[in-house]
Amino acid sequence: MAYMSKEGYENLVAELHRLEAIEMPKASAAIAEARDKGDLSENSEYDAAKEAQAHLANKINQLKGTIADAKIVDKSRLSTDAVQLLSKVEMTNMANNARMTYTIVSANEANLREGKISIETPIAQALLNHKVGEEVEAKIPRGVLRLKIESISY
Repeated sequence: MAYMSKEGYENLVAELHRLEAIEMPKASAAIAEARDKGDLSENSEYDAAKEAQAHLANKINQLKGTIADAKIVDKSRLSTDAVQLLSKVEMTNMANNARMTYTIVSANEANLREGKISIETPIAQALLNHKVGEEVEAKIPRGVLRLKIESISY
């Protein structure tokens, strides 16, 4: 089961629709165009188009599976007492006093540019179930990161 926000779910559904309605017909057209070029046994364009279509079909099936297993989390029922999925956490890096703000989301919704980190990351795992004012240690590839939770919101 994949827990996610309503926005994340809607984005996945939109991506699935785009792949099925736009990208799959393009892939089929590329195969037809390559087929029209003659001998299929030595037609690299045809092979590439078939491979691209198979990759696309795989991606569509994965998206369908994720959507089928999705469980939308109702933000209004969440508490700001402790960090959990969909929490927006403001924290301070204790080593350099730098402030960071991240929203903890499912792996499918993670986007560092938007400040959304996967619940599977070491930082998110370290923050889970901790409260404002607590310090946590996240084991990251560069070592241990000490963070102080400043606020939790949605």
